[in-house]
Amino acid sequence: MMKMMKMMMVLVLSGLLCVSADVLHQDLNIGGCSESDGEMVYTLDGEEKWYADFINKRGVEPQPSFIDHITYQEGTYESAVANLQICRSNLKTLREALKDLPVEHDPPSSVMVYPKEDVELREKNTLICYVTGFYPAPVNFYWTKNGENVTQGTSTNVPYPNKDGSFNQFSRLEFIPQLGDIYSCTVKHLALDQPLTRIWDVEKTQPGIGPAVFCGLGLTVGLLGVAAGTFFLIKGNECS
Repeated sequence: MMKMMKMMMVLVLSGLLCVSADVLHQDLNIGGCSESDGEMVYTLDGEEKWYADFINKRGVEPQPSFIDHITYQEGTYESAVANLQICRSNLKTLREALKDLPVEHDPPSSVMVYPKEDVELREKNTLICYVTGFYPAPVNFYWTKNGENVTQGTSTNVPYPNKDGSFNQFSRLEFIPQLGDIYSCTVKHLALDQPLTRIWDVEKTQPGIGPAVFCGLGLTVGLLGVAAGTFFLIKGNECS
């Protein structure tokens, strides 16, 4: 019954592709819709290859620079728009058939903020706000720096389904770490009475334990050498 209620408001289609006998890859085409929103995304092993940006009316290929870029043919976005209309038509039929059962709302089970790379002061980096375990999609992200709202340098991926039927979603903020800066990521969702906020601040990098250990060891060896030299000097004077 829970699955039926979830599928009533958001329709999701996916596929699994095995590319070789000894390596298994998951190639998913995910399409979903609600009365006011929609999603179409192509992924490989959980990484986005292409998704439809219905707000800006274009296709986006958010692939990292270190891989061979995969380009989708012209008409992919137009096909996604057509599939969105079909999805909404099917959604209307399902709602009428299921007597418009209430939709279950699940709040996020986890919200985390962390840097993409090791933090070096005044070196470009990316903060990631990761949310998982919520239903329905999406969540809304809001970033601040030192209490001021930030929109420049932010990006948000499309929701991605978990195996239990819930969703996860990322938001990113490009930033340059400066000592004392405080960042926050706030998440809003239908199932939350109050927004969830996570704080991340730029702290001074602490020196590693290695140099301290070696300095301490060197000092100890040096003191032992001085003590041994003093001992033999005294003994030599007594013998003479």
